[in-house]
Amino acid sequence: MTKSKFKKSDRIQKLWERSTGLSKSGKRNVYVDNAEFLVYHWSGHSAGFSPATGELALSDDERINLGDHNCRVDVGTSFPYLDEMPSRVKGFEYSATNWARDYAFFLDHSPAEVYPNETIVGEFHWQLDEARNFVYPDEVVELGFDLRQMGAGGTSLAHTCPDLSIGLGKGWVGLLKDVTESKEKWQRYGNKKRSAYLEAQEQVVKAIIRYTMRHSDRAMELAKAENDPEQKARYQKIAANMEQLAKGAPESFEQAVQWIQLFQVVERINGHGNGYGRLDQLLIDFYKKDLGNGIITRELARDILAELYLKYGGNYFSFGGRDRDGRDATNEISWIGLEAYDMIGGYNHLGVMWHEDMDQEYYSYACDVVTRHGCGVPTLVNYDVMRDSELYSGYSEEDAWNVSYSGCQWYCAAGAEYSDHDLNSFVLPAPMQRAMKMAEEQNTETFEEFWDLYTREVERTAEAFTEFKNRVYKWQDRVWPEMVTTLCMKDTIQKGLDVTAIGGPHNAFTSVNVLGVPNVVDSLYAMKKIIFEEKKYTMAQLNDAIQNNWKDHEVMRQIMLNQEKFGNDQDGVDEMYVRVAENIHDTLEGQRNLKGFHFRASLFQYMGHTYAGRILGATPDGRFAEEPIAHGCNPMHGRNHEGITATAKSLLKVPFREYQGGSLQIELQPKFFDGKENKGAYIENFSKAYMKKGGIQINFNVIDLEKLKKAVDDIENPEYADIVVKVTGYSAHFVVMDHEFRKEFVNRVNYTSV
Repeated sequence: MTKSKFKKSDRIQKLWERSTGLSKSGKRNVYVDNAEFLVYHWSGHSAGFSPATGELALSDDERINLGDHNCRVDVGTSFPYLDEMPSRVKGFEYSATNWARDYAFFLDHSPAEVYPNETIVGEFHWQLDEARNFVYPDEVVELGFDLRQMGAGGTSLAHTCPDLSIGLGKGWVGLLKDVTESKEKWQRYGNKKRSAYLEAQEQVVKAIIRYTMRHSDRAMELAKAENDPEQKARYQKIAANMEQLAKGAPESFEQAVQWIQLFQVVERINGHGNGYGRLDQLLIDFYKKDLGNGIITRELARDILAELYLKYGGNYFSFGGRDRDGRDATNEISWIGLEAYDMIGGYNHLGVMWHEDMDQEYYSYACDVVTRHGCGVPTLVNYDVMRDSELYSGYSEEDAWNVSYSGCQWYCAAGAEYSDHDLNSFVLPAPMQRAMKMAEEQNTETFEEFWDLYTREVERTAEAFTEFKNRVYKWQDRVWPEMVTTLCMKDTIQKGLDVTAIGGPHNAFTSVNVLGVPNVVDSLYAMKKIIFEEKKYTMAQLNDAIQNNWKDHEVMRQIMLNQEKFGNDQDGVDEMYVRVAENIHDTLEGQRNLKGFHFRASLFQYMGHTYAGRILGATPDGRFAEEPIAHGCNPMHGRNHEGITATAKSLLKVPFREYQGGSLQIELQPKFFDGKENKGAYIENFSKAYMKKGGIQINFNVIDLEKLKKAVDDIENPEYADIVVKVTGYSAHFVVMDHEFRKEFVNRVNYTSV
């Protein structure tokens, strides 16, 4: 089903074998943490993803493997120079200087590696958060734990999208020059804080330049010892490319791709994952220049991009969209970039940004690729809705046009925002459960009275969340700045401020992932009918039932379970969906962070839904405590009985331009396409219709369900090693994910009808 007309060369085949081998062996399996962290995003173990090794690593019984979507290669040992880290030797300080000193040391002691058959180099084995001795002040941590008890939490880990065109135009040396000039300006002004930050940033850029040059030296060393002429020439070319990047800006297509790869590595070492923008817009001029000079072909460009994908499967790159004048931005690199993925397949995070004026042939090809590979690549996103969402939130047109797919279901204006995506969670069933206890105590008689209790608890949680995030923001640029990202942001160097700092970026909204919306919708609708209108049971009886996980209350559970459920285009329950979504949207938007921007509701959660049940317990929609809650704003497992179109219509009853994302996840079995000659045409037609109505993103899986069920427990079987799935907004090899994730995935509805 995955046949492609593009054949891997022997060289690309060897690189593909190495990359997929690392993934299958778990060597890229580094996104791990415990259940509490996945749900509330604040745990006693760490304020971010726990690493596979080091002091913050979890024990085997605590580890939850999220997948292999990372460029880090796990070698099974901690950072060898751990005890020599400056913050451990000289002490930790809340300052950018302290962080930069650690970063420079860490990068200077990270190996510069060059492997046979490569032309694009750069990878790493440890992340700075595994080695740096740091902690937020007690006031922040304690507030985080208190907030967790209310059903919310978060640590700042943004899927920010730097504008890599800044770095590609200037190179590291040019960026260093900008930093130094800005430092000298702020020194003249007598601003010690900003000049100290920029002096620290100088350390960071100089370390990156040294790291780049060490790759050149290593390649030349290998070239001298190499007897094979072809491989020798390859090493020599790497050496020349890396020397150029250590001394100036990239001059060729290959050097531009290499610069992007190095940027990903030196930024991701920081531990914070980002999107990297619109690859076709970043590279088209380099390609045209090289093509005109006769030093590149379409085939060679395809191989170079395939190599970039193989180095790091977690690249959030976008293709398509519009240019700043509103015209279709699809170009030859859009095609080549997608062809490169089609050639190698596997897990990756590419996105195609659709709009009504898009090159239709290109979009047809994108949908064909989705269908044949079956693992949700590329992600199909709606450029116009993303841009309109940015404008709705207050972005300038100059910033909003360059919006890009930047994470599981997040998007970002390149170089113009730090929106704190990813790790902020609001577990919506928690305030509902508190309201239920209050309703029992107060003998609440009507649903509207109960609704008032519920919305007050939602607001109380939002206020506590705001207080916590603002406390984090006060410290973030001193505890964990993002200095590499800052280099490619608009105006931040000139301001002498980190992208995480108050006043740093153009836009600094706080995005909040709202878990369990469909469960709350189904629960409230069932309670409205059964408890308040028909009065078959009291709130006390319902509370008792769910607190005991429905034991001895199966009749009640079936009655609650068999009410109308969200996702079937039924007006009654869907009206509740609109009401619940609007409430959390308005409540969060009414909050303001210290940076002067509002909070944005995101109807999505990447993995916490799997483990939320253990913490939340049973819910009034008939769900048992052991079951996952709904995946994002997709209907609860097994409750959408009317086909894909009905589910899509339900989701579209809220205007996604007013939210920070909300993806439609669709799992299709191959038999769905039986009798369809053009299999990609269905996905194309459906996705176009959905996005014309205002849908923002669709993740498609095309998977043999029976094979997947067998793979849940038979992970050592080589027959299943190549299965890649779109988990939420990211793809991963199925068998390397945590067992609970695998079970949850196969329980999602696999549609067999429209």
